[in-house]
Amino acid sequence: MVNQELIDALRAAEAVKFGEFELSHGGTSEYYVDKYVFETDPHCLELIAEAFAERVGDSKLAGVALGAVPLVAATAVETGNPYVIVRKKAKEYGTGNQIEGEFEDGEEVVVLEDIATTGQSAIDAVEALRDAGAVVDRVLVVVDREEGAHENLAEHDIELESLLTASELLADADRA
Repeated sequence: MVNQELIDALRAAEAVKFGEFELSHGGTSEYYVDKYVFETDPHCLELIAEAFAERVGDSKLAGVALGAVPLVAATAVETGNPYVIVRKKAKEYGTGNQIEGEFEDGEEVVVLEDIATTGQSAIDAVEALRDAGAVVDRVLVVVDREEGAHENLAEHDIELESLLTASELLADADRA
């Protein structure tokens, strides 16, 4: 089911841009979904949190730093579920944690992410959580760019579920 209200909100916030863009994994694209635009727009953030809330059940939540922190915080407020933040690597000062927040050994955790291209940042977060004792088999993402993330996560026994795919988001988009 296409979430047309979310598509309309992302477009209205001008989170979808067209041109020549370099992506974090080194590739290029003729479109860009600007997560910082939709993560700082209250209406978009509310719609995303509501949609994630419908899918997470009572699982502990995890957000990948930095991009998914607003998403996981808003979803935690929407659901009442506690969350943790997973850094790309352990910090080199203070507590030296890679995972901020608490969870029980064997606790089910759902990872929330902003955009999936190859899915590598989500895989890294899941592996860090698993290494720390969490049970993680699902990643929820706002937009799946449909460039291999689904397959890459499946190779690690992780299900990728997206609120939107790039195809849905770009269908009939005004590219002017």
